[in-house]
Amino acid sequence: MVVKVARVQKTNPLPAVEQTEEEKMSVKKYLRGEAADLGELQDKKLKGQLAVREELYGKSAQAAAQAEKWLMPSEGGYLEVEGIEKTWRIKQDAIAAEVDILSLRKQFDIVLPDFGPYTLDFSLSGRYMIAAGKKGHMALLDMKNMDLIKEFQVRETVRDVVFLHNQKLFAAAQKKYVYMYSDNGTEMHCLKDHGAVTKLQFLNKHFLLTSINKLGQLHYQDITTGEMIGNYRTGLGRTDTMEVNPYNNVIGVGHSGGTVSMWKPTSAAPLVKMLCHQGPVTAMAFHANGHLMATAGMERKIKLWDLRKFEVLQTFPGTTKSMQFSQKGLLAAATGGSFVQVFGDLSGSQEYSRYMGHSIAKGYQIRKVQFRPYEDVLAIGHSQGWSSILIPGSGEPNFDTWVANPFETRKQRNEKEVRSLLDKLPPETIMLDPSKIGSVKPAMKKKGPTKQDIEAEKEAAIEDAKKTKLKKKTKGRSKPSKVTKKKQEAIMRAKKPFLEKQEEKVKKRKRVEEENQLPMSLQRFARKVPAS
Repeated sequence: MVVKVARVQKTNPLPAVEQTEEEKMSVKKYLRGEAADLGELQDKKLKGQLAVREELYGKSAQAAAQAEKWLMPSEGGYLEVEGIEKTWRIKQDAIAAEVDILSLRKQFDIVLPDFGPYTLDFSLSGRYMIAAGKKGHMALLDMKNMDLIKEFQVRETVRDVVFLHNQKLFAAAQKKYVYMYSDNGTEMHCLKDHGAVTKLQFLNKHFLLTSINKLGQLHYQDITTGEMIGNYRTGLGRTDTMEVNPYNNVIGVGHSGGTVSMWKPTSAAPLVKMLCHQGPVTAMAFHANGHLMATAGMERKIKLWDLRKFEVLQTFPGTTKSMQFSQKGLLAAATGGSFVQVFGDLSGSQEYSRYMGHSIAKGYQIRKVQFRPYEDVLAIGHSQGWSSILIPGSGEPNFDTWVANPFETRKQRNEKEVRSLLDKLPPETIMLDPSKIGSVKPAMKKKGPTKQDIEAEKEAAIEDAKKTKLKKKTKGRSKPSKVTKKKQEAIMRAKKPFLEKQEEKVKKRKRVEEENQLPMSLQRFARKVPAS
């Protein structure tokens, strides 16, 4: 009986679909940094566990990039011109005639001439805004419904105001101290340790309230425990500007000497000190990617800096007291007192040019410009109140409800607060390069013994040679003279390896000097090799 074996044709797997550049960029965005280098690990078990985890991270990033097409359907707005028209010549009246009714409601002017100038701040979702006049007037508004939630008067100077982790709490820098208020205007705390503060910032992921006072002292306070994490004297003079880098939560401070310093709460010395201007620094701002910084000085110059190389990319003429980058990278600067300029990277190559301009009533002095998150809106706080204008293409069109939800309910807000407290990051995680967190520490290079170690080892060998007992021999071979001679020979044998190593170093240094021999005229510039 003959058994025939049927040949089964093997089917080839489906060919891998090549990803486009746009898909690769979206996957890279969700990877949140480069993968860890596992080649230097010696522990096979740990290496295998980390390799599996890195593979899971890659798969989740690809899944998130594929779902992005369905979860983020909205597209950002922009200004489109024809022929020789320029976008910066388009006025707000022309934009208002073309937008829908809901967008038209976001363009308004609030005139309050008795309490200005006003400073502003938005919540993370962009739904709520707090406005504070220098003469003590404060107002909390719901920008979605255009409702006034609370309005009160503190009857003293207010220099700055900032939201805390949500709209239920905000902090105000008043005449002497920093005060914390609830959304109904109730005073919750008086923070006397901060002193007479000029600027406030809040680090959401770390729950740290940061302030800089008139004396140039930088304070970090944890609002969950009330503990003062850091209190440092900058020593670089008075400052009127302070911003937080959203990429790594490092605080940037501009000083009266033209220096910009960057700080973290666990270091008494600045991480970076840059001489950016010849006069006092009047304003600064950080891009969302963390690699671009804008500074303005009293010598009427606005500079764009690349923080990866610490070099100037562009310089614009003008002076400003307030600047800010939008979520899409537009830069708004209040130049000329009552004029706002918006610069944009229209080519995508970090070459900023004029994008839009807006002039408010003559004589108004602008104090603060602030982009509203997830909206194409720029809020302007000035000496006669505040204004809101439309800047197409400035806001992120799609919001993540896990990060910032403008339509969250009370239950969702409470759950988010508990979750953010559980996920609170320690102050030690603030650093210039946050990608180092979770990376594998490279193997340390073996360091050779120091001069002191070599001398100690040499003395120990000599002592051991002296303590060696010699065998007693007869017929005059154990005379004191011969015993002394044998001990000296043992000491010389112990010294010999150390002397040989020293001679090798001397020969090597002489050989290097001969190879790098310079002419007599240039020998005084030669670097001297230190003697070992």
